[in-house]
Amino acid sequence: MDAAPPDPAPPPDPPPSPPWRPVAGRLLLTALAGLAVVAGVVAALIAAEPERRLAFDLNATPDAFTGLRLRLLTLSPGVCAETLRLSGLSPAPAAPRPLSEGCGYDDGVTLRGLALAPAPVMRCPMAASYALFERHVLQPAAERRFGARAVAVGHFGTYACRNVYHRAAGRRSQHATANALDIASVRLSTGRVITVAGQWDDGGAAGLFLRDLRAGACGLFGTVLSPDYNAAHADHFHMDRGMARICR
Repeated sequence: MDAAPPDPAPPPDPPPSPPWRPVAGRLLLTALAGLAVVAGVVAALIAAEPERRLAFDLNATPDAFTGLRLRLLTLSPGVCAETLRLSGLSPAPAAPRPLSEGCGYDDGVTLRGLALAPAPVMRCPMAASYALFERHVLQPAAERRFGARAVAVGHFGTYACRNVYHRAAGRRSQHATANALDIASVRLSTGRVITVAGQWDDGGAAGLFLRDLRAGACGLFGTVLSPDYNAAHADHFHMDRGMARICR
């Protein structure tokens, strides 16, 4: 008669945990707790002084967060005003136009120290976007294409209580709330004047310059319309901070 097989050997004991693991776990928990405390303090500071904490310098080169920061300005007039001041733009508040039938604004400003001539009234977030455009798109393009500076930007205005395309019925234009700007020309420090109407189809530096402006504007405004969009924009760039996203 065969002998019964021997009982299997018990499994070996698991290796002991490295002595550093408990210490690392405690350090991680301590770090997470510290981060939670810091986050709470930061949140409290922002809640106490949102204008000073959330304002940003428009002189800084735009980055991946610039679009988010510009949207924040629309939500907080105080942060927007502080952003303009922080950026050295000395905004002059405009008399409010109470909103009526889709027209008006309560956060209009006029900016000093920019090339817009004459300086128009714009809603604060629109003014911030334009300041970024002039400093980080327009002036670098003028230097790159002509070795000059833009000294005067001609425009067709900002505020106009009207519908889109001046239609008798339909939705209001972004101009109805001073949330849009129509740029027609740029005068350089050399005395040369570049116009959208005259040079859009130019095959040289002027045409390239105008396309630089359109391309750069599309990253800073919601809608940018050029002569490529339709005949109504044959002589100007329309730029606005509305909800629509169009770059043509």
